[in-house]
Amino acid sequence: MSVFWVQPTTPLPDPRVAPAHGLLAAGHDLSVARLQEAYGKGIFPWYGTNEPVLWWSPDPRLVLFCDEVHCSRSLRKKLRQFARQEQAPHAINKVTINLAFPQVIQACAAPQPGREQTWITPDIEAVYTAWHREGGAHSVEVWAHDELVGGLYGVCQGRFFFGESMFSRVSDASKIALIYLVRRLQQLNIPVIDCQQETAHLMSLGARAIPRHDFLLQLQQQQQYETPSLGRGTLLQTGLLR
Repeated sequence: MSVFWVQPTTPLPDPRVAPAHGLLAAGHDLSVARLQEAYGKGIFPWYGTNEPVLWWSPDPRLVLFCDEVHCSRSLRKKLRQFARQEQAPHAINKVTINLAFPQVIQACAAPQPGREQTWITPDIEAVYTAWHREGGAHSVEVWAHDELVGGLYGVCQGRFFFGESMFSRVSDASKIALIYLVRRLQQLNIPVIDCQQETAHLMSLGARAIPRHDFLLQLQQQQQYETPSLGRGTLLQTGLLR
């Protein structure tokens, strides 16, 4: 199958016609409106510097159902440490939501050992930060001694969350961010996180691959609901905001 070329006024094609590897379309339009259309159809952008915007919908699709999340013994120990500090006025460790989106996406884009480049280009940073200002993109931040040590960002539409990227500067910080996000989503009756493509990191937390047909059906069902507010502030392990 040839890749569809989309103009700014051309709708993205039906994701069901994409081959299994997922590459569906290409173009030069990367706007908040285009992203809203894409995520509503189960399509996401993924491309490199000096490439056109490439749009993907792979089959199968990695998802994490919130009631299937798995925590290792060592992760549970760290979560208990965070929970004990949550009510302290000057906690050493804490988790917040939507307080440092630009810093989180910049950290996700930064080179890391074994990964000199990422798909998060300056254009990606700019458009998702704009979407955050409009309330569509969100970040979870992990802090130690008031320093940002881990986090993640993603998108919420209806009762569906799309995870985009995460980072850690200390061991397990991104996993802690994800667990806190899961608890927040459960409070808001959001049952599933799109993880896009398989990674050992996410599968160790309980993510699993499902057929694209099932993914799109789940997406359609959850987008019948209004998008809830994820809020802004200090996040408790119960999923509530302090």
